[in-house]
Amino acid sequence: MATDKVVETVMVGNYVEMETEGKPKDMKARFSKFLWHGGSAYDAWFSCASNQVAQVLLTLPYSFSQLGMLSGICFQLFYGLLGSWTAYLISVLYVEYRTRKEREKVDFRNHVIQWFEVLDGLLGKYWRNVGLAFNCTFLLFGSVIQLIACASNIYYINDNLDKRTWTYIFGACCATTVFIPSFHNYRMWSFLGLVMTTYTAWYLTIASLLHGQVEGVKHSGPTKIVLYFTGATNILYTFGGHAVTVEIMHAMWKPQKFKAIYLLATLYVLTLTLPSAAAVYWAFGDMLLNHSNAFSLLPRSPSRDMAVILMLIHQFITFGFACTPLYFVWEKAIGMHECKSLCKRAAARLPVVIPIWFLAIIFPFFGPINSTVGSLLVSFTVYIIPALAYMFTFKSSAARENAVEQPPKYMGRWVGTYVMNSFVVVWVLIVGFGFGGWASVTNFVHQIDTFGLFTKCYQCPPPTMAPSLPHLNATAAPPPLHHPHNLTHSP
Repeated sequence: MATDKVVETVMVGNYVEMETEGKPKDMKARFSKFLWHGGSAYDAWFSCASNQVAQVLLTLPYSFSQLGMLSGICFQLFYGLLGSWTAYLISVLYVEYRTRKEREKVDFRNHVIQWFEVLDGLLGKYWRNVGLAFNCTFLLFGSVIQLIACASNIYYINDNLDKRTWTYIFGACCATTVFIPSFHNYRMWSFLGLVMTTYTAWYLTIASLLHGQVEGVKHSGPTKIVLYFTGATNILYTFGGHAVTVEIMHAMWKPQKFKAIYLLATLYVLTLTLPSAAAVYWAFGDMLLNHSNAFSLLPRSPSRDMAVILMLIHQFITFGFACTPLYFVWEKAIGMHECKSLCKRAAARLPVVIPIWFLAIIFPFFGPINSTVGSLLVSFTVYIIPALAYMFTFKSSAARENAVEQPPKYMGRWVGTYVMNSFVVVWVLIVGFGFGGWASVTNFVHQIDTFGLFTKCYQCPPPTMAPSLPHLNATAAPPPLHHPHNLTHSP
């Protein structure tokens, strides 16, 4: 009973990480706090739902064309539940770690707990190093994908600039996220981000249904095993957005309330992803195999332009979600994490943005890069490692008996939980990393061979050439007759 009381005392306290104590006195300060300082269960739900759907909403129809309608729906439901389960495991491990540390009187007032620190505290340095490597690499490429998506989307509104130039511009814009201190400060942005993706999802659904099926539409997927597993790993990536779960939990006043938040967020996200992906695939079918961005097939209209603009803003927000944990890691590495000056911390964070910018210019393959990141990084970061970490943390009977959070009854307590975790590890290792890694890397290499690295405008339509005017001088020599390849180049 004494132990229970200690745990309860630890877990119900208010956590005011990176904030000054005391309530704001004037109306202006209260309004600023309302918009800027979030830590409730609702804030966590908005953060999870907003971060999970992101730009992948635009590539899911592409995945449906690779998988076929039935497999696309089944994989969304399956990986949605699998992702919710491993997010729950991460939350349990966070609560276990934090409770142990706070019993030792460790103060996290000016320190953000991260996933690699949880692994270090529960399992040791080897686990910490592995978790840090996978998590940072995944978040790095997650940020790269958001930057690529910005350039891909804005091109459908303004094609006067190529996608590479738009990447330069949006890289500079996204660098402003260095001024957002922590996940506490995403309250307003998370809410707006979810509103934006909700609009976009229902625009895709309604616009596709109103457009109707294109003439001669075919729904032949799946046709190739490479494409099938590429599409499956893109969905694995879609529901693997909980690499920032620990940071979101740490921003909550009462982290123990997080248990079912990710599942509830996933259920809402499914109401966006399933109708939109199915409707776009129904309307355009196999055409999506060569159009990884759903915007590219829908006719331009004020509604589409609005959806593009909202997704651009949301991708800026999601860039911040993916990059903020990297900022924290970098701050800790250079000794700036507990600095109270926002400007100094922002300046210290800037070097993190540079490699993201550079990688987005090297690999601008919007769509295929999602599957590659999903199979090689997401599979370990948010599926395999959390499941294994949970089993090793509670492998002894003493650890299971003294666990802060006991497994739920509906999962069969410890036996059922271990069976479920073993299934997650085996499935994701074989299907996600094995077959998915082979397929997505094969497809990624194909993109490099087709378009090349540093390609200026990935999947852009070829420029239309103006018809040549007849020569005014009748005595001039006629143009050569057998060089059709010259038509693809500007004179």
